[in-house]
Amino acid sequence: AMAGGLEPHLEALRRELLASDPTVLSVLLALLAVVITFLIWRFVQARRSSRKAVLLLGLCDAGKTLLFARLLTGKYRDTQTSITDSSAVYRASNDKSASVTLIDLPGHESLRLQFLERFKAAARAIVFVVDSVAFQREVKDVAEFLYQVLVDSTVLKNAPALLIACNKQDVTMAKSAKLIQQQLEKELNTLRVTRSAAPTSLDGSSTGAPAQLGKKGKDFDFSQLPMKVEFVECSARGSKGEEGDADFEGLEKWLAKIA
Repeated sequence: AMAGGLEPHLEALRRELLASDPTVLSVLLALLAVVITFLIWRFVQARRSSRKAVLLLGLCDAGKTLLFARLLTGKYRDTQTSITDSSAVYRASNDKSASVTLIDLPGHESLRLQFLERFKAAARAIVFVVDSVAFQREVKDVAEFLYQVLVDSTVLKNAPALLIACNKQDVTMAKSAKLIQQQLEKELNTLRVTRSAAPTSLDGSSTGAPAQLGKKGKDFDFSQLPMKVEFVECSARGSKGEEGDADFEGLEKWLAKIA
């Protein structure tokens, strides 16, 4: 009844607007567009703010746990292979609001996917840690794990920022970030071409068809992904060893940027 009573007034208003200067209608439409844009922006920001986790991923012995400890305390400590996750709030600056939850996940082959399944939906960003010294030997395993992360439906949907942290740069034989990027792109391209069976999602169910990694008909490179991907060189141990500071300024700047 109330809606019916308003209809004549709304119709009269519509006629008045159409009969008036067209610029009035244009202004109203522009204002409506601004309001809609603002509401969409607020929705996106709300979804982003609900994802506060930065996941530390990588193979065993890549240096994830030492990076985790150094970022939080600045101090060196002996570490061992993790069999469970560790988490703590990391403040990227003196601004108390600029913080994220760092989560160090186990890198063992039998554990890493089940822990990723548990935390992937909360990920604002992912730091994928690579052992730059052992990279040439482990490149296929590194690419395999990274491939599983990148074709996951939740990761593709949320598109968290991705940093490939090329760790252990204090060692002379460490490979550069540029070489690591080139080799990973080559291996990921090979994986997407040669994988014929339908992949299994992180929860163990078949997806039915392979997720498309990159652009069809083109050699894979990281710029084709829905998330922004960056590479940094770092050293959790540091050039001065246990008594010195870690060397990960690039990693700290990246964390401050995404916090």
